[in-house]
Amino acid sequence: MSLEKVEILGVNVNSLTMAEAVETVKNFIEKGERKLIATANAEMIMRATYDVELKTILNAADLVVPDGAGTVWAAGYLGHPMPERVAGYDLSQELMRLAPSKKYKLYFFGSAPGVADLAKAKAEKWYPGIDIVGTRNGFFSAEDEQSIIADIKAKRPDILLVALGVPKQEKWLYAHLDELNVPVSIGVGGSFDVMAGVMKRAPLWMQKAKLEWLYRGLKQPSRIGRLMALPKFVFKVMGSKK
Repeated sequence: MSLEKVEILGVNVNSLTMAEAVETVKNFIEKGERKLIATANAEMIMRATYDVELKTILNAADLVVPDGAGTVWAAGYLGHPMPERVAGYDLSQELMRLAPSKKYKLYFFGSAPGVADLAKAKAEKWYPGIDIVGTRNGFFSAEDEQSIIADIKAKRPDILLVALGVPKQEKWLYAHLDELNVPVSIGVGGSFDVMAGVMKRAPLWMQKAKLEWLYRGLKQPSRIGRLMALPKFVFKVMGSKK
């Protein structure tokens, strides 16, 4: 399946539906190759305008989904309308829903101590029969990396979900992709926190109104500075239109 790409501030983002994203991941797993998936929201794309390493990684990724209303808006504004937003959290849930019937094995890596275990327990409740073969929190030093990689390799997951935050998760995965030898690796940001109940997701009406970014800012005042990336992103996209 050939997927259209839209360039937004130098980052190539795939234009696709959630169903197409899930189908693409299924194909990746069937082929058994090492694939990197990124979930690009406005904040990540904005960061890539000055973080050259992140931009390089995103443009080398095998799939970059439009995670965020800002990304979808930018594509449309630049003359390449996207069918829908494909949020990283929702994509990970769709894959977990599919996992029991496909016998996919998953590994959760990231978040604060105990959070990945809580997310695993929730996944096992929501998706009976799911096989989560390992968990590891995201607090580690350089000395711990080889033991983490060894554990992931030994557990042989089909899908590795990594919640280390942007850009650490993308850079970590890109650096170790070949060594990990996992068919599909995805940076999922705060997904484990939401699953575990540590952080609440915006109400459905705010998600539909494309105001999830505002909800996060109100719930986590520490994010306000990061959320300022959104208006900057809008102005930068407007300025980039030829």
